Amino acid sequence: MTNKLTTGAHHIGLAVPDLEAARDFFTEGLGFAVVGERPSYPAIFVSDGTTLLTLWRVEDPATATHFDRRKNIGLHHLALGVADHAALGQVFARVEAHPGVRIEFPPQPIAEGAQPHHFVCFMPGGLRIEFATPF
Repeated sequence: MTNKLTTGAHHIGLAVPDLEAARDFFTEGLGFAVVGERPSYPAIFVSDGTTLLTLWRVEDPATATHFDRRKNIGLHHLALGVADHAALGQVFARVEAHPGVRIEFPPQPIAEGAQPHHFVCFMPGGLRIEFATPF
């Protein structure tokens, strides 16, 4: 095996129409902390202590185009790991109750007979977020 040249994701940048709603989804809904801001950009940086997300506000939210996985090249969704099935249930309850969230599907096995479970939602602003237990 060769030496790895990378060490995993440094951060993930998400373009959002409403910076405050996105921040609140991650901080109030999921317990992330705001670790920085750049008002002139504008951007807010949030982290759960493992994953750093850069939330960038699009220039004109009214004319921004939402991602279509069948027509666009780019990030299809962000998948965040959770410790186990109990944690997945807790995250689902918090996310489902958060304003502006739409659940695509509730917790279920990733594949028929599979041990890992997941659920997918659309956070405020329409970005698709998945939460999954370990394989």
